[in-house]
Amino acid sequence: MLRKLGWAGLGTAAAVSTAGFAWSVWEMYRALGAPRARIRPYAAGSPNYWGGTFRNAEPAVPFSARQAPDLFFAIVLRGNTGAPSREVPLAVPLAPAAAAELAASWLGHSSVLVEVDGFRVLTDPVWSERVSPSSRLGPRRMHPVPVKVSQLQQIDAVVISHDHYDHLDRRTIRELVRLQPAPFVVPLGVGSHLRAWGVPVERIIELDWNQDVTIGDLTVTCTPARHFSGRGLARNVTLWSSWVLRGPRHSVFFGGDTGYTDRFSEVGEKYGPFDLTLLPIGAYSEQWPDVHMTPEEAVQTHCVLNGTPSNGVLLPIHWGTFNLGFHPWAEPIVRLMQAKEAQSVRSVVPMPGQRVDLLKPLPRNEWWLGVS
Repeated sequence: MLRKLGWAGLGTAAAVSTAGFAWSVWEMYRALGAPRARIRPYAAGSPNYWGGTFRNAEPAVPFSARQAPDLFFAIVLRGNTGAPSREVPLAVPLAPAAAAELAASWLGHSSVLVEVDGFRVLTDPVWSERVSPSSRLGPRRMHPVPVKVSQLQQIDAVVISHDHYDHLDRRTIRELVRLQPAPFVVPLGVGSHLRAWGVPVERIIELDWNQDVTIGDLTVTCTPARHFSGRGLARNVTLWSSWVLRGPRHSVFFGGDTGYTDRFSEVGEKYGPFDLTLLPIGAYSEQWPDVHMTPEEAVQTHCVLNGTPSNGVLLPIHWGTFNLGFHPWAEPIVRLMQAKEAQSVRSVVPMPGQRVDLLKPLPRNEWWLGVS
């Protein structure tokens, strides 16, 4: 009898294990998004698309096969490099009933709740624990999300820069569809992922570089970036972009994820100067110098976009939340503070969850010094 129960127990465990494995595979498959064939009809008409892929205005090499061994050993040997030595502090999120003239709440990585002329725009929302097609593998969050999706005030638009997992998260998208009425404004091809995940077609707005859409008195413009895309083996079948958010009185530039490009001078001439620039400063490496900014390049980009360092405020993003590079946790912000002082650039560095009103005196708390 005991032998029979033992075999039954093993059978049950095997069934549970098989079911769990099958669910993990299905989860990963769904997270990949739309296949190339479904994306192509939305991308094929773009002047930035030829030969089946999108291209940067300036050639960029994000990663080559020859670098694979070096990259593998760098990941294996980095240990705790890139992780904070202490708990990252969170601010209590403050959300007034009405959106401000100009404010921003950094929610971690590239997720920012921007308030501009009474509108709320959420950028690159990622609430998952890992940035990966799997909930069990991949880079893990180094601090909790400071606010639940269900606690957000009503949003007027969700803006996505590109389809990498640390910027486009299936679980978060589906939760926003359920809880928020806002449209999703995305680069060409990314809408195919959203449609595959059940986002209503009428809530998806796909734009090419230099195209825009008006939401009330807010104009959202898709602008160039220097990066790449891909959620599986296929690379660059969807577009990547930066974004300009313009209200009647104020304007914001959201860099998303990008390396430095001379195209930013054109963006500055056409749409600048900006009251606020949200620019990436982390996950840079000698392995991929063209597609991620260094902190010094973020300061340079701010100056190019604004014509002069004294215009606008720089708020750094794409650092401190996920360990995606090989530098120490605080290195990006330390280098940024040195570079911005040398150029007399105004900046603000909110802790995760902190809301900053850009029309009031800027906070000067160097909170990261107690973390590294």
